[in-house]
Amino acid sequence: MNFEFYISRRIRSREGSSFSRPIIKVSVAGIALGLAVMIISVSILQGFQTQVRDKVSGFAGHIQISNFDSNNSFEPTPIDRRDAKPGQLAQIQGVTDVQAYGLKAGIVKTKDQIEGVVFKGVTKTYRWDFLKDKLISGRIPVFSDTAAGTEILISEKLANSLGFKTGDDLRMYFIIDNVTRGRKFVISGIYNTGLAEFDETYLFGDFAQVRNLNSWDENTVSGIEITLRDFSKLNNLGEQIYSTIGYKLNALTVKQIYPQIFDWIEIQDMNVVIILVLIALVSGITMISTLLILILEHTRDIGMLKAMGASNNSIRKIFIYASVNITLRGLLWGNSIALLLVLLQKKFSFIPLPADSYFVSAVPVSINIPAILLINLSTVAVCTLMMLIPSLVIRYISPVRVIRFE
Repeated sequence: MNFEFYISRRIRSREGSSFSRPIIKVSVAGIALGLAVMIISVSILQGFQTQVRDKVSGFAGHIQISNFDSNNSFEPTPIDRRDAKPGQLAQIQGVTDVQAYGLKAGIVKTKDQIEGVVFKGVTKTYRWDFLKDKLISGRIPVFSDTAAGTEILISEKLANSLGFKTGDDLRMYFIIDNVTRGRKFVISGIYNTGLAEFDETYLFGDFAQVRNLNSWDENTVSGIEITLRDFSKLNNLGEQIYSTIGYKLNALTVKQIYPQIFDWIEIQDMNVVIILVLIALVSGITMISTLLILILEHTRDIGMLKAMGASNNSIRKIFIYASVNITLRGLLWGNSIALLLVLLQKKFSFIPLPADSYFVSAVPVSINIPAILLINLSTVAVCTLMMLIPSLVIRYISPVRVIRFE
Protein backbone atom coordinates (compact mmCIF):
# COMPACT_ATOMS: atom_id res chain seq x y z
CA MET A 1 0.00 0.00 0.00
CA ASN A 2 1.47 3.39 -0.98
CA PHE A 3 1.80 5.89 1.84
CA GLU A 4 -0.43 8.52 0.17
CA PHE A 5 -3.41 6.17 0.16
CA TYR A 6 -2.67 5.05 3.75
CA ILE A 7 -2.54 8.60 5.09
CA SER A 8 -5.71 9.57 3.15
CA ARG A 9 -7.52 6.74 4.97
CA ARG A 10 -6.34 8.14 8.29
CA ILE A 11 -7.59 11.61 7.32
CA ARG A 12 -11.10 10.43 6.64
CA SER A 13 -11.25 7.85 9.46
CA ARG A 14 -13.21 8.27 12.63
CA GLU A 15 -10.05 9.11 14.46
CA GLY A 16 -9.97 12.41 12.61
CA SER A 17 -11.03 15.66 14.20
CA SER A 18 -14.66 16.24 15.08
CA PHE A 19 -14.73 19.36 12.88
CA SER A 20 -14.13 17.69 9.53
CA ARG A 21 -16.46 14.75 10.14
CA PRO A 22 -19.77 16.67 9.73
CA ILE A 23 -18.30 18.57 6.76
CA ILE A 24 -17.55 15.27 5.03
CA LYS A 25 -21.06 14.00 5.77
CA VAL A 26 -22.57 17.17 4.31
CA SER A 27 -20.37 16.80 1.23
CA VAL A 28 -21.42 13.16 0.74
CA ALA A 29 -25.07 14.16 1.14
CA GLY A 30 -24.66 17.02 -1.36
CA ILE A 31 -23.13 14.79 -4.02
CA ALA A 32 -25.72 12.06 -3.39
CA LEU A 33 -28.60 14.52 -3.68
CA GLY A 34 -27.17 16.12 -6.84
CA LEU A 35 -26.60 12.75 -8.52
CA ALA A 36 -30.06 11.52 -7.54
CA VAL A 37 -31.68 14.62 -9.04
CA MET A 38 -29.69 14.17 -12.28
CA ILE A 39 -30.62 10.49 -12.64
CA ILE A 40 -34.27 11.14 -11.84
CA SER A 41 -34.40 14.06 -14.30
CA VAL A 42 -32.97 11.98 -17.15
CA SER A 43 -35.23 9.02 -16.27
CA ILE A 44 -38.32 11.23 -16.35
CA LEU A 45 -37.28 12.90 -19.60
CA GLN A 46 -36.64 9.61 -21.38
CA GLY A 47 -39.79 8.04 -19.96
CA PHE A 48 -41.82 11.04 -21.01
CA GLN A 49 -40.37 11.12 -24.52
CA THR A 50 -40.88 7.37 -24.98
CA GLN A 51 -44.50 7.37 -23.78
CA VAL A 52 -45.62 10.38 -25.80
CA ARG A 53 -43.77 9.16 -28.88
CA ASP A 54 -45.29 5.68 -28.60
CA LYS A 55 -48.78 7.10 -28.06
CA VAL A 56 -48.65 9.36 -31.11
CA SER A 57 -47.12 6.58 -33.20
CA GLY A 58 -49.76 4.15 -31.93
CA PHE A 59 -52.46 6.38 -33.41
CA ALA A 60 -50.82 7.45 -36.63
CA GLY A 61 -48.07 4.94 -37.32
CA HIS A 62 -44.45 5.99 -37.73
CA ILE A 63 -44.84 6.97 -41.39
CA GLN A 64 -48.00 7.85 -43.33
CA ILE A 65 -48.42 7.67 -47.09
CA SER A 66 -51.09 9.96 -48.50
CA ASN A 67 -52.00 11.95 -51.58
CA PHE A 68 -49.47 14.57 -52.65
CA ASP A 69 -51.69 17.61 -52.13
CA SER A 70 -52.41 20.31 -49.56
CA ASN A 71 -55.66 18.82 -48.29
CA ASN A 72 -55.33 18.95 -44.48
CA SER A 73 -58.94 18.08 -43.67
CA PHE A 74 -60.07 15.05 -41.70
CA GLU A 75 -60.97 13.42 -45.01
CA PRO A 76 -57.84 13.41 -47.17
CA THR A 77 -57.96 12.89 -50.91
CA PRO A 78 -58.07 9.09 -51.43
CA ILE A 79 -55.26 7.20 -53.11
CA ASP A 80 -54.86 3.95 -55.01
CA ARG A 81 -53.06 1.60 -52.63
CA ARG A 82 -51.25 -0.02 -55.57
CA ASP A 83 -49.37 3.25 -56.20
CA ALA A 84 -47.82 2.92 -52.74
CA LYS A 85 -46.32 -0.47 -53.66
CA PRO A 86 -47.22 -2.09 -50.29
CA GLY A 87 -45.49 -5.33 -51.20
CA GLN A 88 -42.15 -3.56 -51.67
CA LEU A 89 -42.65 -1.47 -48.53
CA ALA A 90 -43.21 -4.57 -46.39
CA GLN A 91 -39.86 -5.96 -47.58
CA ILE A 92 -37.83 -2.90 -46.48
CA GLN A 93 -35.60 -3.81 -43.56
CA GLY A 94 -36.91 -2.17 -40.39
CA VAL A 95 -40.57 -2.07 -41.51
CA THR A 96 -42.79 -4.28 -39.32
CA ASP A 97 -46.29 -3.47 -40.60
CA VAL A 98 -48.04 -1.81 -43.55
CA GLN A 99 -51.73 -1.01 -43.06
CA ALA A 100 -54.31 0.77 -45.20
CA TYR A 101 -56.91 2.91 -43.47
CA GLY A 102 -59.93 5.05 -44.25
CA LEU A 103 -61.11 8.27 -42.58
CA LYS A 104 -64.64 9.63 -42.58
CA ALA A 105 -65.78 12.69 -40.64
CA GLY A 106 -69.21 12.45 -39.06
CA ILE A 107 -71.48 13.40 -36.19
CA VAL A 108 -72.48 11.36 -33.16
CA LYS A 109 -75.94 12.36 -31.96
CA THR A 110 -77.83 11.51 -28.79
CA LYS A 111 -81.19 12.81 -27.60
CA ASP A 112 -79.75 16.03 -26.23
CA GLN A 113 -76.12 16.20 -27.41
CA ILE A 114 -74.12 16.24 -30.59
CA GLU A 115 -70.41 15.70 -31.18
CA GLY A 116 -68.21 15.87 -34.27
CA VAL A 117 -65.80 12.93 -34.60
CA VAL A 118 -63.72 11.08 -37.18
CA PHE A 119 -64.43 7.45 -37.96
CA LYS A 120 -61.13 5.67 -38.61
CA GLY A 121 -61.69 2.49 -40.55
CA VAL A 122 -59.08 -0.25 -40.18
CA THR A 123 -58.79 -3.69 -41.71
CA LYS A 124 -59.11 -7.08 -40.06
CA THR A 125 -55.30 -7.42 -39.97
CA TYR A 126 -54.86 -4.15 -38.06
CA ARG A 127 -52.54 -4.46 -35.07
CA TRP A 128 -54.48 -3.51 -31.94
CA ASP A 129 -51.53 -3.88 -29.54
CA PHE A 130 -51.40 -0.17 -28.70
CA LEU A 131 -55.13 0.24 -28.07
CA LYS A 132 -55.39 -3.05 -26.17
CA ASP A 133 -53.14 -1.60 -23.49
CA LYS A 134 -55.33 1.51 -23.29
CA LEU A 135 -58.68 -0.25 -22.90
CA ILE A 136 -60.78 0.96 -19.97
CA SER A 137 -63.61 -1.50 -20.53
CA GLY A 138 -64.87 -3.95 -23.14
CA ARG A 139 -62.80 -5.50 -25.90
CA ILE A 140 -61.34 -4.85 -29.33
CA PRO A 141 -63.88 -4.86 -32.23
CA VAL A 142 -64.26 -8.05 -34.25
CA PHE A 143 -64.89 -7.74 -37.99
CA SER A 144 -66.56 -10.18 -40.35
CA ASP A 145 -65.26 -11.31 -43.74
CA THR A 146 -68.68 -11.18 -45.36
CA ALA A 147 -70.21 -7.89 -44.16
CA ALA A 148 -69.13 -4.51 -42.84
CA GLY A 149 -68.54 -4.76 -39.10
CA THR A 150 -70.74 -2.74 -36.76
CA GLU A 151 -68.54 -2.91 -33.65
CA ILE A 152 -66.56 0.22 -32.79
CA LEU A 153 -64.05 1.42 -30.23
CA ILE A 154 -64.58 4.89 -28.72
CA SER A 155 -62.58 7.02 -26.27
CA GLU A 156 -63.42 7.49 -22.62
CA LYS A 157 -63.72 11.24 -23.21
CA LEU A 158 -66.39 10.72 -25.83
CA ALA A 159 -68.16 8.12 -23.71
CA ASN A 160 -68.27 10.43 -20.68
CA SER A 161 -69.31 13.42 -22.77
CA LEU A 162 -72.24 11.66 -24.42
CA GLY A 163 -73.10 9.17 -21.69
CA PHE A 164 -72.10 5.96 -23.48
CA LYS A 165 -70.89 2.70 -22.00
CA THR A 166 -69.71 -0.63 -23.38
CA GLY A 167 -72.49 -2.48 -25.22
CA ASP A 168 -74.54 0.63 -26.03
CA ASP A 169 -75.77 1.41 -29.52
CA LEU A 170 -74.25 4.50 -31.14
CA ARG A 171 -75.74 6.34 -34.10
CA MET A 172 -73.41 8.26 -36.37
CA TYR A 173 -74.35 10.49 -39.29
CA PHE A 174 -72.25 11.26 -42.38
CA ILE A 175 -72.70 13.92 -45.07
CA ILE A 176 -72.17 12.46 -48.55
CA ASP A 177 -72.99 14.54 -51.63
CA ASN A 178 -75.16 16.83 -49.48
CA VAL A 179 -77.14 13.83 -48.30
CA THR A 180 -77.14 12.67 -44.68
CA ARG A 181 -76.54 8.99 -44.13
CA GLY A 182 -76.87 7.32 -40.75
CA ARG A 183 -75.18 4.21 -39.42
CA LYS A 184 -75.84 2.27 -36.25
CA PHE A 185 -72.87 0.83 -34.37
CA VAL A 186 -72.33 -1.14 -31.17
CA ILE A 187 -69.65 0.01 -28.71
CA SER A 188 -67.42 -3.00 -28.09
CA GLY A 189 -64.85 -1.18 -26.01
CA ILE A 190 -63.73 2.13 -24.51
CA TYR A 191 -60.12 3.34 -24.53
CA ASN A 192 -58.13 6.17 -22.95
CA THR A 193 -54.68 7.11 -24.20
CA GLY A 194 -54.30 10.43 -22.38
CA LEU A 195 -53.79 12.25 -25.69
CA ALA A 196 -56.76 14.61 -25.57
CA GLU A 197 -56.22 15.80 -29.14
CA PHE A 198 -56.75 12.25 -30.42
CA ASP A 199 -59.19 10.90 -27.83
CA GLU A 200 -61.65 13.71 -28.53
CA THR A 201 -61.53 13.07 -32.29
CA TYR A 202 -61.19 9.42 -33.26
CA LEU A 203 -63.26 6.29 -32.97
CA PHE A 204 -62.24 3.01 -34.60
CA GLY A 205 -64.31 0.67 -36.74
CA ASP A 206 -64.35 -1.49 -39.85
CA PHE A 207 -62.70 -0.04 -42.96
CA ALA A 208 -65.51 -1.63 -45.00
CA GLN A 209 -67.91 0.95 -43.56
CA VAL A 210 -65.82 3.80 -45.00
CA ARG A 211 -65.54 1.99 -48.32
CA ASN A 212 -69.30 1.50 -48.53
CA LEU A 213 -70.10 5.09 -47.57
CA ASN A 214 -67.73 6.51 -50.18
CA SER A 215 -68.48 3.86 -52.85
CA TRP A 216 -64.78 3.05 -53.13
CA ASP A 217 -63.37 0.03 -54.90
CA GLU A 218 -61.09 -2.40 -53.06
CA ASN A 219 -57.91 -0.51 -53.95
CA THR A 220 -59.02 2.98 -52.85
CA VAL A 221 -57.92 4.07 -49.37
CA SER A 222 -57.40 7.28 -47.42
CA GLY A 223 -53.77 6.43 -46.76
CA ILE A 224 -51.30 3.85 -45.56
CA GLU A 225 -49.65 3.64 -42.15
CA ILE A 226 -46.22 2.11 -41.75
CA THR A 227 -44.84 0.86 -38.44
CA LEU A 228 -41.10 0.62 -37.85
CA ARG A 229 -39.08 -1.59 -35.56
CA ASP A 230 -36.67 1.15 -34.43
CA PHE A 231 -37.86 4.74 -33.95
CA SER A 232 -34.28 6.06 -34.13
CA LYS A 233 -34.21 5.11 -37.84
CA LEU A 234 -37.35 7.11 -38.59
CA ASN A 235 -35.73 9.77 -40.77
CA ASN A 236 -33.61 7.37 -42.83
CA LEU A 237 -36.46 4.95 -43.46
CA GLY A 238 -38.77 7.87 -44.22
CA GLU A 239 -36.49 8.93 -47.07
CA GLN A 240 -36.19 5.35 -48.32
CA ILE A 241 -39.96 4.88 -48.32
CA TYR A 242 -40.49 8.22 -50.05
CA SER A 243 -38.17 7.14 -52.87
CA THR A 244 -39.97 3.79 -53.17
CA ILE A 245 -43.58 4.97 -53.57
CA GLY A 246 -45.13 6.44 -56.69
CA TYR A 247 -44.56 10.04 -57.75
CA LYS A 248 -48.17 11.02 -56.95
CA LEU A 249 -47.86 10.09 -53.31
CA ASN A 250 -46.17 11.68 -50.30
CA ALA A 251 -44.58 10.01 -47.28
CA LEU A 252 -44.49 11.94 -44.00
CA THR A 253 -42.96 10.84 -40.71
CA VAL A 254 -44.93 11.22 -37.49
CA LYS A 255 -42.57 14.07 -36.56
CA GLN A 256 -43.56 15.94 -39.70
CA ILE A 257 -47.27 15.28 -39.20
CA TYR A 258 -47.29 16.43 -35.56
CA PRO A 259 -44.34 18.84 -35.29
CA GLN A 260 -45.89 20.76 -32.39
CA ILE A 261 -45.82 17.68 -30.14
CA PHE A 262 -42.26 16.63 -30.97
CA ASP A 263 -40.92 20.20 -30.83
CA TRP A 264 -42.43 20.49 -27.38
CA ILE A 265 -40.69 17.25 -26.36
CA GLU A 266 -37.34 18.53 -27.65
CA ILE A 267 -37.66 21.66 -25.53
CA GLN A 268 -37.55 19.41 -22.47
CA ASP A 269 -34.09 18.22 -23.57
CA MET A 270 -32.72 21.73 -23.13
CA ASN A 271 -34.31 22.06 -19.70
CA VAL A 272 -32.71 18.83 -18.50
CA VAL A 273 -29.30 19.80 -19.93
CA ILE A 274 -29.41 23.06 -17.96
CA ILE A 275 -30.36 21.16 -14.79
CA LEU A 276 -27.51 18.67 -15.28
CA VAL A 277 -24.91 21.40 -15.84
CA LEU A 278 -26.02 23.41 -12.80
CA ILE A 279 -26.10 20.39 -10.49
CA ALA A 280 -22.69 19.20 -11.75
CA LEU A 281 -21.23 22.64 -10.98
CA VAL A 282 -22.80 22.63 -7.52
CA SER A 283 -21.31 19.20 -6.83
CA GLY A 284 -17.92 20.40 -8.02
CA ILE A 285 -18.06 23.50 -5.83
CA THR A 286 -19.03 21.29 -2.88
CA MET A 287 -15.88 19.25 -3.43
CA ILE A 288 -13.76 22.40 -3.62
CA SER A 289 -15.12 23.58 -0.28
CA THR A 290 -14.66 20.17 1.36
CA LEU A 291 -11.10 19.76 0.10
CA LEU A 292 -10.14 23.27 1.22
CA ILE A 293 -11.48 22.53 4.70
CA LEU A 294 -9.53 19.26 4.83
CA ILE A 295 -6.34 21.01 3.71
CA LEU A 296 -6.70 23.89 6.17
CA GLU A 297 -7.52 21.51 9.02
CA HIS A 298 -4.44 19.42 8.29
CA THR A 299 -2.05 22.28 7.60
CA ARG A 300 0.26 21.15 10.41
CA ASP A 301 0.32 17.60 9.02
CA ILE A 302 1.18 18.98 5.58
CA GLY A 303 4.07 20.95 7.08
CA MET A 304 5.36 17.86 8.89
CA LEU A 305 5.17 15.75 5.74
CA LYS A 306 7.07 18.38 3.78
CA ALA A 307 9.69 18.57 6.49
CA MET A 308 10.08 14.80 6.24
CA GLY A 309 10.71 15.08 2.50
CA ALA A 310 7.27 14.48 0.96
CA SER A 311 6.77 16.29 -2.37
CA ASN A 312 3.87 18.59 -3.19
CA ASN A 313 2.54 16.01 -5.65
CA SER A 314 2.54 13.25 -3.03
CA ILE A 315 0.72 15.42 -0.50
CA ARG A 316 -1.75 16.50 -3.19
CA LYS A 317 -2.48 12.83 -3.91
CA ILE A 318 -3.32 12.26 -0.24
CA PHE A 319 -6.13 14.79 -0.32
CA ILE A 320 -7.32 13.81 -3.79
CA TYR A 321 -7.62 10.19 -2.62
CA ALA A 322 -9.69 11.36 0.34
CA SER A 323 -11.90 13.48 -1.92
CA VAL A 324 -12.39 10.65 -4.41
CA ASN A 325 -13.54 8.43 -1.56
CA ILE A 326 -16.07 11.08 -0.52
CA THR A 327 -17.28 11.34 -4.14
CA LEU A 328 -17.69 7.57 -4.49
CA ARG A 329 -19.67 7.39 -1.25
CA GLY A 330 -21.90 10.14 -2.59
CA LEU A 331 -22.33 8.22 -5.84
CA LEU A 332 -23.31 5.06 -3.98
CA TRP A 333 -26.01 6.82 -1.98
CA GLY A 334 -27.16 8.91 -4.94
CA ASN A 335 -27.62 5.90 -7.22
CA SER A 336 -29.43 3.95 -4.51
CA ILE A 337 -31.87 6.77 -3.76
CA ALA A 338 -32.53 7.60 -7.43
CA LEU A 339 -33.05 4.01 -8.57
CA LEU A 340 -35.32 3.26 -5.61
CA LEU A 341 -37.56 6.27 -6.36
CA VAL A 342 -37.61 5.54 -10.10
CA LEU A 343 -38.56 1.88 -9.54
CA LEU A 344 -41.31 2.86 -7.08
CA GLN A 345 -42.73 5.39 -9.53
CA LYS A 346 -42.54 2.87 -12.37
CA LYS A 347 -44.43 0.27 -10.35
CA PHE A 348 -46.94 2.35 -8.38
CA SER A 349 -47.16 5.68 -10.32
CA PHE A 350 -47.61 7.56 -7.04
CA ILE A 351 -46.86 10.98 -8.61
CA PRO A 352 -49.81 11.94 -10.88
CA LEU A 353 -49.95 14.47 -13.71
CA PRO A 354 -52.85 16.25 -15.45
CA ALA A 355 -53.23 14.18 -18.62
CA ASP A 356 -54.76 17.05 -20.60
CA SER A 357 -51.55 19.08 -20.26
CA TYR A 358 -48.83 16.41 -20.27
CA PHE A 359 -50.40 13.58 -22.34
CA VAL A 360 -49.75 11.14 -19.46
CA SER A 361 -51.65 10.56 -16.21
CA ALA A 362 -48.57 9.93 -14.05
CA VAL A 363 -44.91 10.93 -14.15
CA PRO A 364 -43.34 8.48 -16.63
CA VAL A 365 -39.89 7.06 -15.94
CA SER A 366 -37.44 4.95 -17.89
CA ILE A 367 -34.24 3.34 -16.58
CA ASN A 368 -31.47 3.82 -19.12
CA ILE A 369 -28.31 2.09 -17.85
CA PRO A 370 -25.89 3.76 -20.36
CA ALA A 371 -27.26 7.21 -19.42
CA ILE A 372 -26.89 6.46 -15.70
CA LEU A 373 -23.31 5.27 -16.19
CA LEU A 374 -22.53 8.41 -18.21
CA ILE A 375 -23.94 10.62 -15.45
CA ASN A 376 -21.82 8.81 -12.85
CA LEU A 377 -18.65 9.09 -14.92
CA SER A 378 -19.33 12.75 -15.67
CA THR A 379 -19.86 13.48 -11.97
CA VAL A 380 -16.58 11.79 -11.07
CA ALA A 381 -14.78 13.68 -13.86
CA VAL A 382 -16.19 17.09 -12.83
CA CYS A 383 -15.48 16.54 -9.14
CA THR A 384 -11.94 15.30 -9.88
CA LEU A 385 -11.17 18.35 -12.03
CA MET A 386 -12.57 20.62 -9.33
CA MET A 387 -10.30 18.94 -6.75
CA LEU A 388 -7.21 20.13 -8.60
CA ILE A 389 -8.02 23.78 -7.82
CA PRO A 390 -7.81 23.67 -3.98
CA SER A 391 -5.00 21.10 -4.07
CA LEU A 392 -2.78 23.78 -5.58
CA VAL A 393 -2.86 25.54 -2.17
CA ILE A 394 -0.58 22.81 -0.82
CA ARG A 395 2.44 24.11 -2.73
CA TYR A 396 2.23 27.45 -0.91
CA ILE A 397 2.29 25.93 2.58
CA SER A 398 5.73 26.47 4.13
CA PRO A 399 6.77 23.75 6.62
CA VAL A 400 8.94 26.20 8.60
CA ARG A 401 6.10 28.65 9.15
CA VAL A 402 3.54 25.96 9.97
CA ILE A 403 5.72 24.19 12.51
CA ARG A 404 6.78 27.50 14.08
CA PHE A 405 3.15 28.62 14.27
CA GLU A 406 2.08 25.38 15.93
